[in-house]
Amino acid sequence: MAKVAIVTGGGQGIGEGIVRQLAKDGFTVGVADLNEDNAKKVAESVGNGSKGYFVDVSKKQNLIDLVSQVTSDLGDLDVMINNAGIAKIGQITETSEADLSQILDVNIKGAFFGIQAAADQMKKQGHGGKIVNACSIAGHEGFELLGAYSATKFAVRGLTQVAAKELAKDKITVNAYCPGIVLTPMWDQIDAEMAKIYDVPVGASLQRTLIQLL
Repeated sequence: MAKVAIVTGGGQGIGEGIVRQLAKDGFTVGVADLNEDNAKKVAESVGNGSKGYFVDVSKKQNLIDLVSQVTSDLGDLDVMINNAGIAKIGQITETSEADLSQILDVNIKGAFFGIQAAADQMKKQGHGGKIVNACSIAGHEGFELLGAYSATKFAVRGLTQVAAKELAKDKITVNAYCPGIVLTPMWDQIDAEMAKIYDVPVGASLQRTLIQLL
């Protein structure tokens, strides 16, 4: 019987890549995304009985319902990938309260609620599991014009470390991955916004950042 994984933000970008790798590894994947159509297309394309679902990770009940529906449809939950996230570009002094609230809701609450929902299910099942959160290189070093984003990713690092210690007794491991620059729609957006702020051609800011990381 195939193992079951959930990937939030699985309809595009890094999340889609994770879904495809899990499917190659034999998993049946609950592909969850704010864009349900994208989630369903990705799930259909990878096969293995995978299914697409809607989720708004900023809302705890959405994640509780997602885990409940996936386990009802596909079986016991083995792996939870809290991948969904957004970026907000701008100087700290110019970041609006609304933008700050949105990125905190998605990036921090999304991971927090995802851990809670997955851990509750895994404890009921009684045979442990794996939870993996999306951190970032920006969770190790603050990036200019990504103050709010960097703050959320530093928070995800801390949250992951605490959850790993608290859930170890239940045979649930909690880890995070910290990508550098990956050429996804999110980084296209970041580069475009930086081009406006710095008044440089599109692509120049991305190239400069890549050079700084070398």
